[in-house]
Amino acid sequence: MKLGVSIFPTDTTIEPGRLARAVEDRGFESLWFPEHSHIPTSRVTPWGGRQDAPPLPEMYWRTHDQFVALTAAAAATKTLRVASGITLVAQRDPIWLAKQVASVDQLSGGRLLFGIGYGWNKEEMAQHGVDYTERRALLREKVLMMKALWTEETAAYEGDLVSLESSWAWPKPLQQPHPPIVMGGSAGPKTFAHIVEFCDGWMPIYSSHRLTDKIADMHRVAEAAGRDPATIEVGVFSAPRDTAKLIELAEAGVARAVFSLPPVEESIVLAKLDKYAAVANSLGFDDIEPHNPQSL
Repeated sequence: MKLGVSIFPTDTTIEPGRLARAVEDRGFESLWFPEHSHIPTSRVTPWGGRQDAPPLPEMYWRTHDQFVALTAAAAATKTLRVASGITLVAQRDPIWLAKQVASVDQLSGGRLLFGIGYGWNKEEMAQHGVDYTERRALLREKVLMMKALWTEETAAYEGDLVSLESSWAWPKPLQQPHPPIVMGGSAGPKTFAHIVEFCDGWMPIYSSHRLTDKIADMHRVAEAAGRDPATIEVGVFSAPRDTAKLIELAEAGVARAVFSLPPVEESIVLAKLDKYAAVANSLGFDDIEPHNPQSL
């Protein structure tokens, strides 16, 4: 099982490049950055869309631009995989996003993991002109358009919500046919259908509750669609710092566990990172092979 860490890359915590070097030095496989463009002060949608949720932490409105932060992390490292965890695809222009993804993948030497998600903040989406009820369909069509831009010499796409006339667009990603696309968040039948159709992986937030059942559900959807479930890698965000639970995850078929770092004072972040590294060492994951994009 591969081990990584995630953090909100804000202006009040450790700089992305400096953190990336520390993460790589400790042998972790990947570093994940989430994103939010802004948070409207109306705060209509509760945190995560969950009723009775606690107040939203300010890290949500203090994040650096995701792909600028990922570029800084990639420039400071040699083997570490840099990852969007997650990109709010429905809120983004897919033509620009395709170029950002391909550029970071090229400039990093093929080390990008492209984590995506539907999003939960209705008022944030509205400011981008996105109807909350259309976010799933928008994500699907935008990802399919981006795949065309990444893989076709002359790309075109026609969907119900977005379209692209015949166009040239470079650079193409270094990883072929494109960086792995990983769907974040909890999943039911609709999301599993999307994962099977156009993703390479699924990464929910860790919960011991029914995770094994959910993986089995996803495998059934894949098999019904004629796709080999083994081609869909399963990981978890907010992994537990518990050796026994991590072993259980590995036995359940989880291939990547990502620990969460708090976006606070640098010394506290590094101390927390050292604790996660100690867990990795106890599991024997302290000697991770350097990433080779040609092996994908």
